Amino acid sequence: MDIIMVRHGESEANVSGVFGTEEAPLTKQGRKQIEDTRENLKGFSFDKVYYSPFTRTVETLKILGLDGRADERIAEYNFGIFSGKTHYDLEGEFPREYKEWIEDPTGYRIPGGESLSLAYDRVKGFLEEALTKDENLLLVTHAGVIRLALCWVFDDVDYFFKFKVDNGSINIISIDDGYKFIRMLNYRPGL
Repeated sequence: MDIIMVRHGESEANVSGVFGTEEAPLTKQGRKQIEDTRENLKGFSFDKVYYSPFTRTVETLKILGLDGRADERIAEYNFGIFSGKTHYDLEGEFPREYKEWIEDPTGYRIPGGESLSLAYDRVKGFLEEALTKDENLLLVTHAGVIRLALCWVFDDVDYFFKFKVDNGSINIISIDDGYKFIRMLNYRPGL
C-alpha cells in the first residue's frame, strides 16, 4: 500500500512568510509547479484521492485534473491567533504566547488553534484508518501534514523538525505487511 502525498504549489502565504491561512491562493510560480507535478504523477497509481479543504490545496487539485474527497484531518496545522502573521509579528503582538510556543513547539496549544501533538494525532488517525482499507491513496495537502505523516513512520512527533517538504513535491510512505517506510521524499524531476 502506498500513501502518495503532494504538497500544494507555492502560495502567497509562502512568499510573504506568514503562517498559513485557509484562503492563501497559489502564486503564478505555484501554478507552474503543479503543472509540472501533474506530468510527474502520470507514473503513479492510486485508488482514491483526498485533499485538504484549503484554497491552495483545492486549486492544486484542480490543476492536477483530479477529483477527490475533502478531509479536515489532512488540513494544515491550525495556527489559531498566529495565522496570517510572521515570526516578527508574533514577537510584537503575542510575545508571551510566541515564547511559550518556541519553548515547547510540540506541546504548546496556540490559542484558537492546536498543538503540534494534537495535529499529529489528527493526521495519525487519518493514516491509521487508511491502513484498514489497504488502498493506494493520493493526498493533496500541506508541508506540515506531510511532515507529520513522515513522523508517523517513526511513531514519534519529535521527528517533525527533521523534514523539509518542497512545494509541488511528491512524497510516498509505503506499508508492506504492516511495515511502514518512506519510499520517496521531495520528488521533483529536473530540479
